[in-house]
Amino acid sequence: MFKYILKRIIISFLILIGVSFILYVLLRFMPTDFIENKIIALNQTGATVNDEFIRQMYKTYGLDGSVIEGYFKWLGNALRLDFGKSFINQREVVKEIFDPDKMGTSFFVAAVATVFEFLIAIPLGVTAATHQYSVRDYVVTVLVLIGISLPSFFFGQLLKDIFANKLHLFPVSGMKDAGITYAGAWDAFVDYARHMVLPILTVVILSIGARMRMTRTNMLEVLNSDYIRTARAKGLKESSVIYKHAFRNTLIPIVTGLAGLIPSLFSGAMITESVFDLTGLGKFALNAMTQGDIPVIMTYNMFLAFLSVMGVLLADLMYAVVDPRVKLV
Repeated sequence: MFKYILKRIIISFLILIGVSFILYVLLRFMPTDFIENKIIALNQTGATVNDEFIRQMYKTYGLDGSVIEGYFKWLGNALRLDFGKSFINQREVVKEIFDPDKMGTSFFVAAVATVFEFLIAIPLGVTAATHQYSVRDYVVTVLVLIGISLPSFFFGQLLKDIFANKLHLFPVSGMKDAGITYAGAWDAFVDYARHMVLPILTVVILSIGARMRMTRTNMLEVLNSDYIRTARAKGLKESSVIYKHAFRNTLIPIVTGLAGLIPSLFSGAMITESVFDLTGLGKFALNAMTQGDIPVIMTYNMFLAFLSVMGVLLADLMYAVVDPRVKLV
């Protein structure tokens, strides 16, 4: 086990190096960069921008050299845990990304949505598989298609229009009501929770489709196995066959898939956070991307890449735990 983990860590490190190089090259070859956007903004104000000023700006932001030079400079700093400062506000990137308010908001929305996703998707996937080609199965299939097909910006706006603008059940956007003094921590939490209902509902409904489809597919595969037919031939109750024998093995890919959810807990839902004006990590990263803030984009994506490779490693280890037949070599 130790040798396997050590080997995977070394491979993961090499993968992260490759990802960082590809990502940096892509960012440097974007059609516009932060400097060009800043020059355009200065020109719109009527300021005079000469070539010397432009060269000095590229030098100041470390973009004056070649792409290869820039990458190895970034890599050397990153290996020393120096990820630079944001081009936009000159704050340290690490403090920006790991800000408790930004990451806390994204984590809260993603964690709560994930819990509800599993509580809803797994039972629906099981009941669809056990009632294959019935009305129940077709209804679940329609829900799957809706969840997969609807874009988050459209569905989020739809929920806002219905539940916030027309029914006035929840706030339209933001994370708290402006100008309100809370009597205590409980009142503040209730107001915060009311603002989070629609964003979480958006994420849940748009996420359960894929989880339901995976559960249904795995359940159908298990139900067609030889040992399930043997269990039924022995005269076991159908509920015992489904929930004691079939469902337990259906959970194996679901449990191992939990590790793959780790990046999504911290990445933030970019579009959803923008629609509901949440100060989360996703909205912050989207703003950095549109403005070409390379230090922020590099650090944010490498953080997610690190979580991804660690999640894959954890998934492999969990698979060996839940299925003793699997051997790690």
